[in-house]
Amino acid sequence: MTAIGSGVSVRPTNQADRAGVAYAKVVDADHRKNHGLYLTPVAVADFMAAQVTATGDAIRVLDPAAGAGILLCALVEALASRRKPPRRIDLVAYEIDPRLAELLNGVLNSLKARAAEWGIVISLKVICRDFVLEHAESLRNVGGFLPLVPDSEAFDVVILNPPYFKLNKADPRARAAATVVHGQPNIYGLFMAIGAVLLKQGGNLVSITPRSFASGPYFRLFRERFFECIRPVAVHVFGSRRDAFSRDAVLQENVILKGVRQDNWLTKKPHEDITISSSKGVVDLDSADSRCVRIDSVLDYSTKEKVLRLPVSDAEDDLTRLIDSWPGSLRAYGLRISTGPVVPFRATEFIDKAGQVPGSHVPLLWMNHVQPMRVTWPMGRHKPEYIKHAPESLALLVPNRNYVLLRRFSAKEEKRRLVAGPYLANAGTTSMVGLENHLNYVYRPGGTLTEDEAFGIAALLSSTMLDSYFRIGNGNTQVSATELRAMPLPALSVITEIGRQARGLGGDLSAINAVVMELAGSSRVNESIPAYG
Repeated sequence: MTAIGSGVSVRPTNQADRAGVAYAKVVDADHRKNHGLYLTPVAVADFMAAQVTATGDAIRVLDPAAGAGILLCALVEALASRRKPPRRIDLVAYEIDPRLAELLNGVLNSLKARAAEWGIVISLKVICRDFVLEHAESLRNVGGFLPLVPDSEAFDVVILNPPYFKLNKADPRARAAATVVHGQPNIYGLFMAIGAVLLKQGGNLVSITPRSFASGPYFRLFRERFFECIRPVAVHVFGSRRDAFSRDAVLQENVILKGVRQDNWLTKKPHEDITISSSKGVVDLDSADSRCVRIDSVLDYSTKEKVLRLPVSDAEDDLTRLIDSWPGSLRAYGLRISTGPVVPFRATEFIDKAGQVPGSHVPLLWMNHVQPMRVTWPMGRHKPEYIKHAPESLALLVPNRNYVLLRRFSAKEEKRRLVAGPYLANAGTTSMVGLENHLNYVYRPGGTLTEDEAFGIAALLSSTMLDSYFRIGNGNTQVSATELRAMPLPALSVITEIGRQARGLGGDLSAINAVVMELAGSSRVNESIPAYG
C-alpha cells in the first residue's frame, strides 16, 4: 500500500479545503448564511477524524452536510493510515446546494482515486436533497425515541459540521422534528438527532456544533431523547468564540462531541468516563488540555433537564461541587423570576421617548439600563424610556417594588454572561414601572425583597463565582429564567449579609466580588477563580 502523504501529492483533505474556500468566495454572504456554510478548517477535520474508532473490513460513513467534503477526506485518510485499514469504505454525502454538490462530487471522486492507490475501495453516493426532510419519518417513531434502522441502511460513522440557524415554527423541517425540539429550533439539533437515528449500535457520531444544545429549555427535549441512546465519550471545548471558524467570521462557542450509540446506556453503564479537552482555538489543538471524569459528574441525567456541563479543569470541578452544595434556591426562598412584560413592537401605542414622571408616564427599563450592580434610568439614548401609565397599559406594568433585574441576553463578544443589578422602589416616584421583555426580574410574590436581599442576590449573580458556574453549564448567550430558578444559592442569612456589606461599597465591583468570595466561597475555590473582570 502506498504511504499516505508520500511523494509530492497534495492531501485530499487540503484539496477539499481549497475547493471549499474557492466556492465560498464566489457566493454572497446571504447565500452562505442561508445555507449555513461554515467551512471546517483542516486541523479541526483531522481532529474530528481522529476521534473515530469504528473498525472492520468495511465501514459505512455518512456526512449529512458534506459541503466540499473535507470531513470525509480527513476521515478516509485517517482510516487509511491505520495499521490495519479497512478494505472498503462506503461514503454517503448529503449537500443541498446544487453547485456545491457538484463540486463535492468531484472532490470525492478524486479521493476515491487516491484511496485506490492505498488499496482501499470506496463506494460513493452524493445526494443533493434536504437531509432533514429526507429522513423526517425517522423522528416520528412510536413508543420510544431514536429507533434503529435496518443494518443495511445504518452507518458505522456519522461525522458532521451541520448548518446552524433558527427555523421558523412553520418550517416543514421544524414540524417534522416536533418530537425532539420545540419553539424555533436551531437546525443543527435536527441533524444531530437524525444522525443518531441512522447509527448502528456501537456506531460513532462525531460533530462540531454550537454548545447551546448542552443546556437550556429549547434543547431540553433533544437532550432527553438524544442521551437516551448516545453515550458521550469525549467533548472538546474551544475557549475562543472566534477561532474555530475565524475565516467565516463566526462568533459561537463551539464544541466537538464524540458519542457512541448505546441504547439505554444510562440504565446499564451510568458511571462511564468521559474525556473533556479544551484549547483556545484551532492553532493549539495539538496541545489541548485533556482530563477524564465520571460522566455522572457532568451529565445530570437524574432530572428531565439533562444538562451537560463541561468543566475543563479541576478548578471548575471544585467550583461546581461548592455551588451544588449550597442549600437554597429562588424557589426555596419563596422568590420567583419572570420575564419583563413589555414587548416593544406590541406596545408601540404606549411607549414614548419623553413623558411626565410621575404623572402620565412611568419609567421603561431596557437591558442597557442594567449594568453589574447598577440600574440607571434615564439614560437619554435612542430607545423610548417612558411608558404611559393608563388603565389600558396596566397589564404591561409591574408594581414599583424592590427587584433584581437581569439581562436575558449577553452580547456574543462579552466576557460576562450574567449581568444583574438591584432595583430599589425608593429610586422611583411612581407606583408602577415598565420592564422590557429582554429583562428578567426576581421578586417576592405578595411582598417585596428587602434591600439586603436585593443587593445580596444581585451581588451573587454579578460575581465571578456564579458567572463561571453558569458558563460551565451554558453555551448560550441567553440567560433563561428556567436555569436561574434551578441555580443553587447559599443560605438566606449569607445572602442578606452579602447584601448588607455590598450596600456600603458604593458599586465597587471588585470589592463586592471579594465579599461574595469571602462569605460564600472556599479557600480552594477562591484561589482558582479569577479576579472580577
